[in-house]
Amino acid sequence: MKPERWIDPFERADGPPPDTLTAFLGWCLGGSFKVVSLAGIVSGLAGTLEVLTALMLGWVIDAALASSPDAYFSDNVILLAGVTAFFVILRPIILGVSGVLQSVVVGPALSNLILSRLHRHTLGQAVTYFDNDFAGRISQKQMQAARAATDLMVDMIHTVAFALASVVGSVILLLTIDTRSAALLALWVVAYIGLIRYFMPMIRERSKRRASARAMVTGQVVDTITNIKTVKLFAHDAHEDRAAIDAMAKYWGTAVSYGWLSASFRFWLMALGGLLPILLVGVTLYFWSIGTASPGEIVAAGAISLRLAQMTGWVSFTLMGMYSNVGELEDAMHTLSPAHKLKDADDAVDLVADEGGISLADVSFTYGGGPGGLSGVSLDIAPGEKLGLVGASGAGKSTLVALLLRLYDTEAGAVRIDGQDVRDVTQESLRRQIAMVTQETAMFNRSARDNIGYGKPGAAMDEIAAAAAQAEAHAFIQTLQDHMDRTGYDAHLGERGVKLSGGQRQRIAIARAILKDAPILVLDEATSALDSEVEAAIQGALETIMDGKTVIAIAHRLSTLARMDRIVVLDAGQIVEQGTHADLLAKGGLYARYWNRQSGGFINVKDAAE
Repeated sequence: MKPERWIDPFERADGPPPDTLTAFLGWCLGGSFKVVSLAGIVSGLAGTLEVLTALMLGWVIDAALASSPDAYFSDNVILLAGVTAFFVILRPIILGVSGVLQSVVVGPALSNLILSRLHRHTLGQAVTYFDNDFAGRISQKQMQAARAATDLMVDMIHTVAFALASVVGSVILLLTIDTRSAALLALWVVAYIGLIRYFMPMIRERSKRRASARAMVTGQVVDTITNIKTVKLFAHDAHEDRAAIDAMAKYWGTAVSYGWLSASFRFWLMALGGLLPILLVGVTLYFWSIGTASPGEIVAAGAISLRLAQMTGWVSFTLMGMYSNVGELEDAMHTLSPAHKLKDADDAVDLVADEGGISLADVSFTYGGGPGGLSGVSLDIAPGEKLGLVGASGAGKSTLVALLLRLYDTEAGAVRIDGQDVRDVTQESLRRQIAMVTQETAMFNRSARDNIGYGKPGAAMDEIAAAAAQAEAHAFIQTLQDHMDRTGYDAHLGERGVKLSGGQRQRIAIARAILKDAPILVLDEATSALDSEVEAAIQGALETIMDGKTVIAIAHRLSTLARMDRIVVLDAGQIVEQGTHADLLAKGGLYARYWNRQSGGFINVKDAAE
């Protein structure tokens, strides 16, 4: 197996992410610890070599002082050969292996491992999770957590293991010179640790606040750009600029606060680091003056002290970055770790919908006590029946469909498909059995082929083209060309399909539903974005794809529902009328009022409130 595959970068995690830092990090890194530990051991070995470098330099100096110039090389062949092999062969190999482990094996794999796990968990959240936050902020948190956790572990390997081995090796080396030198270094290390312990918690907290403010800037900017057409139409550039500036000002304030703390930490760090060479070299010179240390040991102590002083800055700045990453990780963790509120049952099975019959038994749902929803609704839809749903805004039409798709769980009652409670089947298998065309069509910034093929992954091109033709979309797709000169079905549609008209997007969505060929079809204002000519052309296609399927059609343009097998009228979350178009007109109730008072074929919403 290639080294870069020693850690599987896309291995799934067990269960949801915990909400405490250590456990959360363990969940993110699960399955990688053996390789990470190996990288840490090799890095520690590389740190030990730094101490041996100073020791060998001392040996070479002592040998020079003990030999005459003309006999130095001949008297010290073995020593010089060993030193040369150490610097030319052993040291490069160990440092090279350490570099490969960190840069090739650990870093890239951990980043993808963590990001893929967080992304999978986020995809499993209920729609309310996404409704309550910025899309840009959520994606920022995923990237932030993956980067912070990866940097944290790489720094642990590259810096902490390396530096710890260097310090321990330096103490051992100084013990060979004089125990008092080692004790002096130990006292300096205690002072250094005290400085770290004082500053790092503050750095961690301020980093957390800075990360939170930065994510809000990302969320605000993405939200504005996502809705840029609305911004332009309402001429609100200045308003959006102020909103972005307000978010940036908060981020600037947290960044300045973090910067002052960082500058203060660096000052005291440099002062403490500068003291180390004076202490170690000074005390070794003293031991040399009283005959208990050799000149080579002075050189070794000097090399060690200078190296440790340099390493002090490197390690401390790295630790500052690590604590900053801990703060960012904690900030991201609170957003990304909530458990799924809408989960499959432990014994959930795949839905088998051979017939497509739907039943709602005394169903109630009120969005947590808020307005809208359903109240005690019971409804049976026979397999293959074409049902129209009518009602003013807020009557409960969309809620009924959302409960059918199990985007929410009922607060009372049950929704069943072919006798199977939707809470007892897997969500993926449930939604595979339902094709839906909505008024607000969802388009990816991908090719026309990919957008239509989303209805049936792996579909052949001729299937995609046939579905597009049936949806009256094939002709205009062939004329498409994007900014990268991709044409036809290869042309990308832009974010949310902005390069298409509303009617074109609707036809792409209908083609997607045709390709999916699910036994249950939901049409939520499916033709609302089409002009009359295109609607007439596509009506035959819709009737074709409805053949043999259970259909729920929502429309304010009542003429589109006149040919439904049955029409159900909802008002204030309850069924108030049901029957055929002719029956409901004859009854002279709410539906008849809608029909008689509709404007241009649409329900007059004001009438519904009367």
